Amino acid sequence: MSQILFYSIKKKQQDVVGFLEALKIDYTQFDIASNEDNRMWMRENVPGEKKPTNGIPLPPQIFNEGMYCGDYDTFFEAKEDNSVYEFLGLTPPPGSKVVFLRVSFSCLT
Repeated sequence: MSQILFYSIKKKQQDVVGFLEALKIDYTQFDIASNEDNRMWMRENVPGEKKPTNGIPLPPQIFNEGMYCGDYDTFFEAKEDNSVYEFLGLTPPPGSKVVFLRVSFSCLT
């Protein structure tokens, strides 16, 4: 993996995590670099029409439980449009709401 791609993925992962933490949304990261089961789960659960032309989606891919929410670009658009809760399939909370999200990440340290 090229250094440019490595840093791009790492920055996107940090952006997603930072935003979820700022909103106090509970999440779990799944390492796809060192865990084949997580990698296969991510690849199998990204809908075909959302996969890139090479067929292999890159992290971060965002899921709420088993529901596919989208990739980083879709997340970023939702963030810009103030529609992150809708993107995540959540009702905006009056206070705060704890929700389990499956976020597929590659371990890039």
